[in-house]
Amino acid sequence: MYLIEPIRNGKYVTDGAVALAMQVYVQQNVFLDDDILFPYYCDPKVEIGKFQNTVAEVNEQYLKEHNIQVVRRDTGGGAVYVDSGAVNVCYLIQDNGVFGDFKRTYAPAIQALHELGATGVEQTGRNDLTIDGKKVSGAAMTISNGRVYGGYSLLLDVDYDAMEKVLNPNKKKLQSKGIQSTRARVGSIRPNLAPEYQEITIDEFKNLMTCKLLGIDSIEEAKRYVLTEEDWKAIDELTTKKYKNWDWNYGESPQYSDYRDGRFAAGTIQVYLEVEQGRITKCSIRGDFFSKREIQDVETQLIGVRMVEEDIKAVLDTFELTEYFGAVTSEELTKLILGE
Repeated sequence: MYLIEPIRNGKYVTDGAVALAMQVYVQQNVFLDDDILFPYYCDPKVEIGKFQNTVAEVNEQYLKEHNIQVVRRDTGGGAVYVDSGAVNVCYLIQDNGVFGDFKRTYAPAIQALHELGATGVEQTGRNDLTIDGKKVSGAAMTISNGRVYGGYSLLLDVDYDAMEKVLNPNKKKLQSKGIQSTRARVGSIRPNLAPEYQEITIDEFKNLMTCKLLGIDSIEEAKRYVLTEEDWKAIDELTTKKYKNWDWNYGESPQYSDYRDGRFAAGTIQVYLEVEQGRITKCSIRGDFFSKREIQDVETQLIGVRMVEEDIKAVLDTFELTEYFGAVTSEELTKLILGE
């Protein structure tokens, strides 16, 4: 089995969008004489399932304040938060009847964790690992070019406070027509490891798991495929065009209906929205404020605008809002529309 890691010019790349682009690039372009293992850890990111509504899944304000990126993956499932406290083990293997068999794909990881002292790890449900009923891993898989592409996370000790806050959006009466994530109780692998592994770093944990999965004693023994500069250029392009592109990460969101209201000096303002592919398709603004102009003027100009702070504010700044709503600023109305 070949080992492929996000290492470029001798430096480990911790950008989660790049790690995802690397795997997709290899799926589509690299065909070797053996299966492939991609273990990695990354900076904080929220990974959104292919069919999910990004706006419904994340707390945009928290994302912005903590510089956490959102990346939509090419497979289904729910939203997950990962950071440098988790190792993500991905694989690309021949389909010898393993597709859909999470018990077989999880077995080596369970054995490895048991050998490291975490003997309470067990598979529960279809595609989770738990310790004492708390989830420490979730798995997914799909078929890509005749091969099984899948993987699972191993939560050594992620920032659980960030996980809880970033996956709990501050929205009012949001009714999504997409797939909502299940907020599962999660645990940590570290406290369950043997004493000699209690102070292990994430890189050491990644290497230990990799060695056990590959059946080798040292990471230096791994059979590697080293990404070339040509590979990296293609990965860079894929990262920019897709995994760091707003149209993919937000614009692919299913249609949803949203309502929010706010109390201002001018009175209560209520906003009803229809959003599809990350853009406003319908907008109705109501409330108990007094207006000198037709509110429809504002509603019409918001149609087609992306659900992004800068875009919405740019439209609102073209109006003398006091003529429409009384004492309210474009900043206040923008935050209301975004549900912040």
